[in-house]
Amino acid sequence: MLQVKPTILVTGGAGYIGSHTVLALQKAGYEVIVLDNLVHGHREFVEDILQVELVVGDIGDRPTLDKIFATYTIAAVAHFAAYIAVGESVDNPAKYYRNNITGTLTLLEAMVAANVKKLVFPSTCAIYGMPKQVPMTEDHPQNPLNPYATSKSVMERMLADFDRAYNLRSIIFRFFNAAGANPDGLLGEDHHPETHLIPLVLLTALGKRDSIAILGTDYATPDGTCLRDYIHVADLAHAHILGIEYLLQGGKSEIFNLGNGNGFSVRQVIETAQQVTQKPIKTLECDRRPGDAPILVGSSEKARAILGWSAQYPDLKKIITDAWQWHQHRHR
Repeated sequence: MLQVKPTILVTGGAGYIGSHTVLALQKAGYEVIVLDNLVHGHREFVEDILQVELVVGDIGDRPTLDKIFATYTIAAVAHFAAYIAVGESVDNPAKYYRNNITGTLTLLEAMVAANVKKLVFPSTCAIYGMPKQVPMTEDHPQNPLNPYATSKSVMERMLADFDRAYNLRSIIFRFFNAAGANPDGLLGEDHHPETHLIPLVLLTALGKRDSIAILGTDYATPDGTCLRDYIHVADLAHAHILGIEYLLQGGKSEIFNLGNGNGFSVRQVIETAQQVTQKPIKTLECDRRPGDAPILVGSSEKARAILGWSAQYPDLKKIITDAWQWHQHRHR
């Protein structure tokens, strides 16, 4: 019989990566409480599929946080409750600074008050800005190019300051392009509006979109299109389990990149999707999008050395196959 482990609070646990992490925590034997305001999260993920307790509320609501920490014995927090759309952050930076920064501050203050001193936080490679070397390592200079990335950088600094002042230990994961879906088809990616390449390509294959835009075909890459480091969402979820266990065992605060360590181009993604779906996918070649780097690939050597983490699903075809299985079910 699987021994029941401590209770983990997952903020944003009704979203894409958060829900996959809840599933991984369940499989590892942890009790889970989800806090999500359902602005972007999906109630059915938590209540119907995962069947864990959902508290509908906001990380900026201190009384709600205090009640959770008073009601449950929380051992650690996995904090996914951030807004992530780059374009929206440019148009509405106040929304991102209020939720991502002010909301996180409220959460951290509530944790300190409740003596909950362990947190795992998904950050982003976007804090690096344009790459100065590839693959990018954790000591790469930071130059966030939009309010979303800036908010994540500030959140990282807050965690460092809370560690120093209050002994709140944190694991920060700077991951690259999250993709794919639960291999069993239980969970997947469903953003509104959708901005990520792989789901947009698959929605085109499903006939939900007329075409997919290739934003730039003249980059200094093998086929002229941008290269990105795609990492399976199940691998990201597993890393968060390892991070929580590292903290529960007394580990100090650390920062880790998470990626496959190699890149796939936009054209490779589209071609692989055509192989997987056996559907024609119409493309439109467009001008470059301002601020896009030709290549974004990360080094995960530190995570491998300290956490023993490595990607179990590095193959692009596997990533897209799992996503395709999910999208066919979700959009039938």
